[in-house]
Amino acid sequence: MLTALSIRNIVLIEALDLAFGPGLGVLTGETGAGKSILLDALGLVLGDRADSGLVRAGEDQASVTASFEFAALPASVRDALDDAEVDVEPGEPLIIRRRLKADGGSKAFVNDQPVGVALLRSLAGALVELHGQHDDRGLVNPRGHRALLDRYAGADVAGVSAAWSDWRAAREKLEDARGSIEQARADQDLLLAHLSELTNIEPEEGEEETLANARADMQKGEKLAGDLEDLRTVWDGSDSPLASLRVAARKLDRIAEEHPLLAEALGALDRAVIEAGEAEEKLQAAAEAMQHDPLELDRIETRLFELRALARKHSCQVDDLPEVMREMRAKLDAIEQGDADLADLEKAERDAHEVYRARAEALHANRVTSAMQLDEAVAAELAPLKLDAARFKTAVAEQPEEKWGPQGMDAVEFLIATNPGADFAPLNKIASGGELSRFILALKVALAEQGGAATVIFDEIDRGVGGAVASAIGERLARLAAGSGAESGQLLAVTHSPQVAARGQMHYMIAKSSEGTVTKTSVGLLDDAGRQEEIARMLSGAEITAEARAQADRLLEGV
Repeated sequence: MLTALSIRNIVLIEALDLAFGPGLGVLTGETGAGKSILLDALGLVLGDRADSGLVRAGEDQASVTASFEFAALPASVRDALDDAEVDVEPGEPLIIRRRLKADGGSKAFVNDQPVGVALLRSLAGALVELHGQHDDRGLVNPRGHRALLDRYAGADVAGVSAAWSDWRAAREKLEDARGSIEQARADQDLLLAHLSELTNIEPEEGEEETLANARADMQKGEKLAGDLEDLRTVWDGSDSPLASLRVAARKLDRIAEEHPLLAEALGALDRAVIEAGEAEEKLQAAAEAMQHDPLELDRIETRLFELRALARKHSCQVDDLPEVMREMRAKLDAIEQGDADLADLEKAERDAHEVYRARAEALHANRVTSAMQLDEAVAAELAPLKLDAARFKTAVAEQPEEKWGPQGMDAVEFLIATNPGADFAPLNKIASGGELSRFILALKVALAEQGGAATVIFDEIDRGVGGAVASAIGERLARLAAGSGAESGQLLAVTHSPQVAARGQMHYMIAKSSEGTVTKTSVGLLDDAGRQEEIARMLSGAEITAEARAQADRLLEGV
């Protein structure tokens, strides 16, 4: 609820600090004293358009700060703050500040963290609900009527929403499968041609590197053929160095035992023979690896050309061609398997649709029944509010399937007819602002404050009525403010009616004063004596009589 409002340099208000509590608070004062300034100031922190005309004459800037406290932040407020990455600790008040410059610029803050004005507007619905002469939000807005009826009915909207999500998921999966199969069928001939081409070549992973290395070796062999042939003649034949080393080793072996140095010489010669033999083997292997076979080289180059051409054709690497083949086979298999899979998906979509329809129809039936109960409850409130000729109807209209959604299949709107025989029309089409406010009061009483904003403000709901009607309005405002649970609600009423003012638990008086050419508006919290005097003024006018004071006492004692 709203606990404090601090205003600096807004129109006629130089500096004002107000504290608010739970229950019904009333604001009174003479016409023109500046009650609308308070509402304009509050509107600033709720995201209304920044109007430089609100800045007090002669000042560079103005500011408004509003503090709200909750046992637990409403879910919509918490979600909006989380989306904006604004941290508010549990139990910490929500402090919204708006600064407005004389040149029209403005800045907004939540708990001293700079935010966009759009965030303030997203928070407003859960913080303050304002009903006045030009109300276009709250209960007047048809977009919120379905949610209000559902809360009144205790409807299982969450179950319908879950069924809607399941149906949507099943339908999307079915549509994706249909699209894939249709695309695959359209490409089937091309797939078959491409797959045949790839199958004829049968590319293998790593094949490109193997072929490229083999080609490089053969090209090197072609260049080194003469050198390799010269080396081969060095090693081949009985007169080759290796053959001579082996003959020397055999001769030395016969006399090596005659002296240690001969044995060492034999060892060295044996190692030389072994090393030379290994060299001969490697040279032979190298010659074979780099053997230049023109036919084989041509085959390798042709194979590389074909593989790389296919890779370019399919926009991939050569090593990816086997995977491309697997994907093509999978697409072709999917065409064959598609009808069976499609049948399963179609059944799943039908089943999910039926679950959603069943839950949505149950929700529709609940709404229709609850709408009639709500209409009766509102009708019972109309006569005491001097609306006995009016009629109220909650229209629940089942929508065509293309308009179904997570909230079910219904459109819900509150309608009224102000005169006998008149057609029902939306709430916001009513001609009289006073009638509209009283209709809203009757509706809120009937709804028993189902999930409304933390603070509700009625601006001159009693305009044009008096006596018993004003008393009935005051009694219902007090009942709304008292709430139905352990914690009372908070309701503020700007009023000209003494019967309504007498019901207030906190009474604020708005006054305007002038000093020379300077005019100021002030607001003060009245004590018991001050309340009696203000209510007496409201009863008698400019001159407060003893009878007016006595009547004020009777009003205060009767609540």
